[in-house]
Amino acid sequence: MASVVILGAGLSGHAVARYLGKWIGKKHQVSVVSPNAKWNWIPSNIWVGVGDMTEKQVTFELAPVYKKINVAFHQAKAVSINPEGSTEHEKPFVTIEYTNQARAGQTETIAYDYLVNATGPKLNFIATPGLGPDEGYTQSVCTSGHAVEANIQLQKTIEKMKAGARKTFVVGTGHGMCTCQGAAFEYIFNVHHTLREAGVLDLARIVWISNEYELGDFGMGGMHTHRGGYTTNGKIFAESLMVERNIEWITRAHVTKVEPGKIHYELLDGSLDELEFDFSMLIPPFSGVGLRAYDKAGEEITAELFAPNGMMKVDADYTPKVFEDWSKHDWPKTYQTPKYKNVFCVGIAFAPPHPISKVMKSPSGTQISPTPPRTGMPSAAMGKAVAWSIRDMLAGAPEPTHTASMAEVGSACVASTGFDTFKGSAATMTVFPVVPDYETYPRYGRDMSLSFGEVGLAGHWMKYLLHHVFIYQAKMRPGWSILPD
Repeated sequence: MASVVILGAGLSGHAVARYLGKWIGKKHQVSVVSPNAKWNWIPSNIWVGVGDMTEKQVTFELAPVYKKINVAFHQAKAVSINPEGSTEHEKPFVTIEYTNQARAGQTETIAYDYLVNATGPKLNFIATPGLGPDEGYTQSVCTSGHAVEANIQLQKTIEKMKAGARKTFVVGTGHGMCTCQGAAFEYIFNVHHTLREAGVLDLARIVWISNEYELGDFGMGGMHTHRGGYTTNGKIFAESLMVERNIEWITRAHVTKVEPGKIHYELLDGSLDELEFDFSMLIPPFSGVGLRAYDKAGEEITAELFAPNGMMKVDADYTPKVFEDWSKHDWPKTYQTPKYKNVFCVGIAFAPPHPISKVMKSPSGTQISPTPPRTGMPSAAMGKAVAWSIRDMLAGAPEPTHTASMAEVGSACVASTGFDTFKGSAATMTVFPVVPDYETYPRYGRDMSLSFGEVGLAGHWMKYLLHHVFIYQAKMRPGWSILPD
């Protein structure tokens, strides 16, 4: 019996666990290690953050779900990995530290034949002084708990507005190298919708602040959409949504620090400015969770397995190149680590070989350009591909059998712009592939027959339906495996 250990139970790690549990759970030991007892459908956190959903509607307990498919669950955080074993342990192993109340702080080692790092990101609020809900002055929707607190603060602000006070709302990214602009993009429109429904929109100033060079970049180097026989770039698409709602925007911005009621930022041209606010939700930058690695003799080899930002290196081309030399071929396909063929890494945990958007720096040397997104459909595709490969390698395949390069897979995003059965709306956008492929599609880098954008009520119904479909699938209800990831 072989042992497969999966570190992390987010979108990507849970996909690996689901499929391996289904395919090999009765023959081999599959274990999941996650510091959180609950799974969170993160795309719906933006609705929790405005009070349109509860935390209970976007989370569920993991242990009972894994029990159904013979997957062992450890509520713990991964501390280190020993991919060569040690003088005391012949097999490779991972060291974990329990986070549940009964065993909090206790450590344990788990031997493995295959390891999947799906730890996701550390929410690196400390990279920007004053950022975040815990020790700073801004809100977040990155976790369900953060989203609950964001709504509490939002409703307090609305109550003051109902008494006649004017308020400024600032939503966007809290650092020059942030990713996940899409979550903030959704949230600002839902804040707008909530203020309108509360009857206080005329007392609100709403401002978007982002590290994107232009609106609609989303860390993908921009995008083009095809609709009604016309091709429109993402900048026009995003700007039109902002203009229709009288939302101001500041782009090419790196938030340097946040003080109570005041955001300080540097622009790409080197100028410094500040923006006063009453309510703000800013996405933090991401880094690796801090896993360490050691060889058989106990010497640290973290730098061999991980990039400086703590993300794990996989089968990508990390050779430094100028922007013009970046290629689709640089991107990983199997997500197998180069040195240890039984170690894989998926989702936000893997180190991208380079940004997708062109790296831009201010005169002071501050990088102000987005980090590549690795969430949503691409994360699920990576997870399933790695699960396939491990299943086949356990059956004798000499190497990974399935791939999911971001330069070969697309992504569909249904971005809510207001929650309401009859007055809601969402922007439905697709791109293929995520990483532009100018060899195959020389004009736009993407297949325009598979890249489009549409805004309307139907999009809201679709997002609401997908919320229930994906939670149904994640809970592994009957027929879950035939549903699209």
